Amino acid sequence: MDRRKFLVTSSATAAALCLPAAFKVHAAAPAKLFRWVPHADLTILDPMFSTVFITNIHSQLIFDTLYGLDNQYQPHPQMASGHEVDASELVWTIKLRDGLKFHDGSPVRAQDAVASLNRWSKKDLMGRSLMDATESLTALDDKTLQFKLKKPFPLILHAIARPTGSMACIMPEKLALTPDNVQVKVMNGSGPFRFVHDQWVSGSQAVYQKFNDYVPSSNKLKPEFTSGPKIAYIEQVKWQIIPDSATAVAALRNNEVDGVEHIDADFLPSLKKDRNITLIKRTLPSISLMRFNHLHAPFNNKLMRQAILSVVNQTEYMMAMNGPDFPEFWNDKCGVFVPDSPMSSDGGMEKLLGKRDMNKARAMIKEAGYKGETVVILDPVDYPAFHTAALVTADLFKQLGIKTDVQAMNWGTLMQRRNSQEPPSAGGWNIAFTATTGPNNLDPAGHLAIRGTGLKGWFGWPTSERIEQLRTDWFNAKTLDEQKRICRELQIQVFEDVPYIPLGATYPVSAIRKEWVDFQPQMPLFYTLRKA
Repeated sequence: MDRRKFLVTSSATAAALCLPAAFKVHAAAPAKLFRWVPHADLTILDPMFSTVFITNIHSQLIFDTLYGLDNQYQPHPQMASGHEVDASELVWTIKLRDGLKFHDGSPVRAQDAVASLNRWSKKDLMGRSLMDATESLTALDDKTLQFKLKKPFPLILHAIARPTGSMACIMPEKLALTPDNVQVKVMNGSGPFRFVHDQWVSGSQAVYQKFNDYVPSSNKLKPEFTSGPKIAYIEQVKWQIIPDSATAVAALRNNEVDGVEHIDADFLPSLKKDRNITLIKRTLPSISLMRFNHLHAPFNNKLMRQAILSVVNQTEYMMAMNGPDFPEFWNDKCGVFVPDSPMSSDGGMEKLLGKRDMNKARAMIKEAGYKGETVVILDPVDYPAFHTAALVTADLFKQLGIKTDVQAMNWGTLMQRRNSQEPPSAGGWNIAFTATTGPNNLDPAGHLAIRGTGLKGWFGWPTSERIEQLRTDWFNAKTLDEQKRICRELQIQVFEDVPYIPLGATYPVSAIRKEWVDFQPQMPLFYTLRKA
């Protein structure tokens, strides 16, 4: 059968007084200016150098990708006009669409795409997997690039469409040849906005100007997430760095900014009543997790980890970490992947959501041979959600008869401490808390927490050949149904091996002034945003 395919297209006043002078703008801002308070300061510009989320958002404005994702996270042509696949599924030929320009006016060529993808693949987990399966990646001419694979890689389009992690953005060949351990400082992209470098002041502001020579894709798709025509309705996006939450909210209410990316739970009640403000529940949550150290007793014993899993109550954790007033912004029935996303399932969820039996858990702990070792819990006191999780866990362990040492520290110290593989009594640890964020929770590709690669893996260092095999099987799956089936098995295996315990999903909340519409709920992309 000919399997050749071709796809064409596809306390507000007081807080306001604290605003730096640079933030004091007239209430009647130009209609074509959008003033935004991001969740963090922009310090790293290179989207392939760092996976930090603020850099990723910055990159989405000024760079573009060959393919983009719709709201169901399926890929469609973006910089590409389409692709061909030969009958063996080993040769993928991608054509660039007409009208692509970099911000310096030079044309986008296939050679730029090849160099960019090579640099990206050295940093991104899914990119590495793609290149491991690739024999060669070449530019056939200025408009055509070609992958020749060693073995089929059905998820190739998903890989190059990924908007997060290390974004597979296309930059000029000269910049893309920069070693992956050296930052690119020149932001010459081909996206709908260009970076105004001489107005960037780290700690104060970043400015993005509409790129008038940007040609949106001509496919008939509705703009969704990173797919479809990217039409910028705003002449300029200005990021204003306001670290203090109260000051940022005051600026929003006083019409001194138009939007705030992250709203703390403390401000939700008042903003929900404000007729001038729209609260936006973001669609990609952070999944909080309890991470075990698999190298040292007692959690090098799988039965001990299973005992803890059997009594963790996600509702208790979510209410403690987020408060009980706005349950619509958290989910207490969360498995390995984003609830209600394509890869989520009910596989093994009875182990997480079934009846919590403390007596049974105590019996499992006894059977595991727990010898009364003191369990070191890392407690980041300056990170409220994880500080609360540490306290809830200490109380749970007390009920189970597990001795604990809750060690208080700041988040920066915790991030260094958690990399220690020393015994807990010598500066190591047993339990730590963190979260996996955004699109990394959608599938196995960028999900660090599920990896079972032992000492080569993420902190905690679990080992599971079965999890690794299922992850490989997922990359080789040819249909969405097959991907879903594998993810269901993978989740069951996660609840068997327990590399970590998901504590629930928390959805970020952004706020914009009422006159602005069509904000992208996945992440702030700004090229669909407009005034009503």
